[in-house]
Amino acid sequence: MAAARFLRLMATGAARIAICAPAVFLAAAPCAAHQSPQLADYPVKPIRIIVAYPPGAADDFFARSLGDELEAFYRQRIVIENRSGAGGLIGNTLLSKANADGYTLGMIGVTRLINELLREQPPYRALADIVGVAHVASITNVLAVTPAIQVRTAAEFVAYARVRVGELNYASLGIGSASHLSGEVFTRALGIDSMHVPFRKLSDSFVEMVLGRVHYTVLTLPAVLAPVREGRLRAVAVMTAQRSPALPGVPAIAEVGLPEAQFDRWSGIVAPKGTPRRIVEQLHGDIVRGLRKSALRERFVRQGAESTPESTPDGFMRLMQEEYLRYRALIREGGIRPE
Repeated sequence: MAAARFLRLMATGAARIAICAPAVFLAAAPCAAHQSPQLADYPVKPIRIIVAYPPGAADDFFARSLGDELEAFYRQRIVIENRSGAGGLIGNTLLSKANADGYTLGMIGVTRLINELLREQPPYRALADIVGVAHVASITNVLAVTPAIQVRTAAEFVAYARVRVGELNYASLGIGSASHLSGEVFTRALGIDSMHVPFRKLSDSFVEMVLGRVHYTVLTLPAVLAPVREGRLRAVAVMTAQRSPALPGVPAIAEVGLPEAQFDRWSGIVAPKGTPRRIVEQLHGDIVRGLRKSALRERFVRQGAESTPESTPDGFMRLMQEEYLRYRALIREGGIRPE
């Protein structure tokens, strides 16, 4: 009798445990998920990063450098998708229309903003279609002059230009390009009239400068580093607040009394608007982890860029908004229209 009673009690207790167990596990599951430091469900498939320029461009270099870091960390493929054409319109439009699920990102620069500002009916909204993830790099612009004129320093070039009002010209990579706007900023700071000469190919502009038919240009350091080192162009100033480690002997433009001519370039990772905030924050943290690695920083410096791991998603968005207003004023005041 005692044994039978014991078995009945055990059976009743087991039933109660069985009945209560589902409720216990259901209650505990959300708590455990909430406490997870990483998103267990992201990423579960390859991530693509759209670059609106061909391989070898600055944005492509940054995307591939970061892609290597994220691929090793996530153990998922990071696919760099180069969608060049129409001055960046194709890739940027594709980014704006992509799914906001965290599996499509974009590496963008100033041209995303400029392209919208130059068109009455742009195919995408530069800022309204995206959310900032991480400011990746700041790229140094360089004031380079033709070796056909006898100037060795920025101060000498400023003096040379100011006594030849209306005689000089400068090269860019097309009307409304970042190099056009940076050249316009310098020309206005100098207080002279200078003719803008747009080129479709960087190599063509270098040929004309070597021959002395074009006098100066303001381009990114990666673009001019090789011809400067070869002596085909002469770097006389960097358009940033401090000197660049890649050209330590070249003064910053503020050193020659033209701080208003500062014009650096930036690149960063963005996602389509609507991408979950939790994914944006995870991506930001993992990108910053990569940017803080000394090997990646040194790789950027060799290309004339500086990594910017101190950014935040909201801070990067504010930077782009400020830049948008600056470019809009510059384009309106200069009456700049697309070709």
